[in-house]
Amino acid sequence: MRLAIDKASAGIAAGQSPFGCAIAIGDEVLAVSHNTVWATTDITAHAEINALRAACAVAKQIHLLGAVVATTCEPCPMCMAGLHWARVAKVYYGATIEDAAEAGFHELYLPATEIARRAGDKITLKGGVMREECRALFQEWLSREGHRAY
Repeated sequence: MRLAIDKASAGIAAGQSPFGCAIAIGDEVLAVSHNTVWATTDITAHAEINALRAACAVAKQIHLLGAVVATTCEPCPMCMAGLHWARVAKVYYGATIEDAAEAGFHELYLPATEIARRAGDKITLKGGVMREECRALFQEWLSREGHRAY
């Protein structure tokens, strides 16, 4: 989670939104990415999607069996679907959908656990990991002049 938090903070410094994600298989970190929605004008460029793209490229495959994901916020429905399709094993997240909404993001209130349940996933989901540090990213972002939510 520390890698994801640090990457999110770097993204904030670059004028991006306050989200970060790291993906590892075993002891190998495949990808650490932050949200680049504004930099790329790509609404799908969430931290998890960016990390999945990078991790799949490194692994040279679309399935990341056994992968562990650390993301600073509960995955949105789009990101959770990507994690499902990549067949990751575990997802640890810090802040919640509600935390993101409080910061001004236009969230879909469909919990990651509900998506996993409906999909019949065996993905282990664990929220609240370093939650206060992840929530602090929203305050760091909100304190920056010119911050923009979507």
